[in-house]
Amino acid sequence: MTRPQLLLFDIFGTVVDWHGSIVREVQARYPQVDADAFARDWRAGYQPAMQRVRSGELGWTRIDDLHRLILEPLLPRHGLGHLSEAERDHLNRVWHRLDPWPDSVAGLNQLKRQHLICSLSNGNLSLLTHMAKRARLPWDCVLSAEVFRAYKPDPQVYRGAVETFGLAPEQAMLVAAHQDDLAAARACGLQTAYIERPLEFGAKAPKDVSPVAANTWHARDLVDLARQLDAA
Repeated sequence: MTRPQLLLFDIFGTVVDWHGSIVREVQARYPQVDADAFARDWRAGYQPAMQRVRSGELGWTRIDDLHRLILEPLLPRHGLGHLSEAERDHLNRVWHRLDPWPDSVAGLNQLKRQHLICSLSNGNLSLLTHMAKRARLPWDCVLSAEVFRAYKPDPQVYRGAVETFGLAPEQAMLVAAHQDDLAAARACGLQTAYIERPLEFGAKAPKDVSPVAANTWHARDLVDLARQLDAA
């Protein structure tokens, strides 16, 4: 097993807590709304929206704009149909303001000591940059599917990221809390590390975080991954 030089990170759910962040903001601004259900409903539209782009139904569309497309029909269903354009825009940009998991900043800083660390998210570049600035995520580089005009799990996203650094696939590793993302990266020759995030969808919808033997590494969180890689 080659020690990875480059660690590529999925972001939503892996590095940042999208569900908890949205719940906290919606509860603070709109206490009458079931924030838990609202957050999960918004996220449920994510894959179908990207599939519209993958299928050619929509031309290339940034995640910010897909989030807004998903949000519009969601608002009246959750009693927020009265929101102004400015309020809708501010709410849509909550994805720029997501909080990191408690271990993320410390874990990334530890991993950065011996590896290149880079985002590899379907989130657009401006979203990822604003998020990193606010949350103090210490990336060496911010990469997005937007750079490659394709959404994960399209192979050109993983291959494009590795080629950006002039590396062979086995010299890179995808770090993610989603087995489908990891499987697609493995199919492109990358190493993979699964991060347990049992509460990604909130306490009412815990995830199965059982190990999958195909992954190169399995870690409780990013600090645990850093510890394992240091000991390897």
